[in-house]
Amino acid sequence: MDNATNRDDHIPFPAPTDQKFKFIDLFAGIGGFRLALQSLGGKCVFGSEWDKFAQQTYEANFGDKPYGDITQIAEQNIPDHDILCGGFPCQAFSIAGKKGGFDDSRGTLFFDIARILKEKQPSAFFLENVKGLKSHQRGKTLATILNILRNDLGYYVPEPQIMRAQDFGLPQKRGRVFIVGFHPRTGVGAFDYPEPLPHQAKVSDIKETGGVSAKYYISTVYLASMKKHKERHKNKGNGFGYEIIPDDGIANTIVIGGMGKERNLVIDHSLEDFTPVTNIKGEINREGIRRMTPREWARLQGFPDEYQIHKSDVQAYKQLGNSVAVPAIRATAERILESMANPKRPAVEQLFFEFEDI
Repeated sequence: MDNATNRDDHIPFPAPTDQKFKFIDLFAGIGGFRLALQSLGGKCVFGSEWDKFAQQTYEANFGDKPYGDITQIAEQNIPDHDILCGGFPCQAFSIAGKKGGFDDSRGTLFFDIARILKEKQPSAFFLENVKGLKSHQRGKTLATILNILRNDLGYYVPEPQIMRAQDFGLPQKRGRVFIVGFHPRTGVGAFDYPEPLPHQAKVSDIKETGGVSAKYYISTVYLASMKKHKERHKNKGNGFGYEIIPDDGIANTIVIGGMGKERNLVIDHSLEDFTPVTNIKGEINREGIRRMTPREWARLQGFPDEYQIHKSDVQAYKQLGNSVAVPAIRATAERILESMANPKRPAVEQLFFEFEDI
């Protein structure tokens, strides 16, 4: 990693002293994968993230700065590792008239994952993407990815699953496609994704208790505009527009952009001083309607309060909206490690060998 620091006492999330496995963190963002895998005893030996502001947040929390653009880093220069992790962007493949193999991924960022897997041959990989990957290019994108992973690279890859943040203790409707795979030498031939937790969290679990700045409260003029916008769409028969999440409800998926905030408004009557702290039109509304704070977004993604979010609200919202749901990542990574420690054969193979033994 670039610019590694020895100031572990000032780092919120230093590498574990009792290292159990090594992993790399591609398209690292602000380190959601790293936070999850470090908690399981993993040591991150390489990270890559091109956004300079995300790099700042990553370094503030883990003590080292990720390398930049992965397309400019030779696979031979990446350290050996046990697990490759990455939340790669969803991009179109040029597969018209082709076989949908390794070469067809050139020009996409998935190609960089594939070339690293081909060169370094890690025991396992763990990839994350938007749930729209399943229908992207009418399913051809995912089919190409799986063909490369299974047939070109030879990994055992169970059927990808859509894992939901709300199933792992987070009050957020966030579904993402998880793709895991195992090298033949691991002996893993069957894999079970983690089951949902029985407890359903709610927004009140992540709300800040008092002390929220007036800047997060909606102005009367903006609120009136949002109400008119929602009414127009309601008259057209659709559900577009702002949404207030009740304390006993769960948030909509947090995403970058205005609607990511407007679809996740909350009621908070704790504000006492209604003097605006930013330039707004009108006054601060007296209905207690406000945006969620960056810290609340961090909690929606499973980041502990010790995690240092970016000082710029613009960057913090962007980084958190692009991040992963840490508990869902951790639960799946734990299953990956369990599978490698106790590999299972597919049920059909088990039946065959049991019959052969008789």
